[in-house]
Amino acid sequence: MPPDPNGPSALPLESRKYLFDIERAADSISQFTAGKTLADYEANRLLRAGVEREFEIIGEAVSQLAKRDPALAERIPDHRRLIAFRDVLIHGYADVDDVLVWGLISTKLPELLAALRALAAT
Repeated sequence: MPPDPNGPSALPLESRKYLFDIERAADSISQFTAGKTLADYEANRLLRAGVEREFEIIGEAVSQLAKRDPALAERIPDHRRLIAFRDVLIHGYADVDDVLVWGLISTKLPELLAALRALAAT
């Protein structure tokens, strides 16, 4: 559900929209990969494409947030790396390492989701 413009958050509406997009994309990755293994991921082109697309959305939304609200973007773990990863996915698509992507899903995605939920509650 999109952010309520009249909600209690002290964050500007534009910033809340970007946080919402980042959280929704991260949730999608989590749902897409639930119960899957690296082997499943490597064998399923559609799954890889979906995950990569959601990471692209995360990176772009973080990039836009960093331009509009740098202090808030700084509160997102590894925000610069998320932007850089988006650039790799877009411009270096032929070099995307499935093991690296799976590692991000396994280790960094839960941390990102926890941070986003905490920020959304502010």
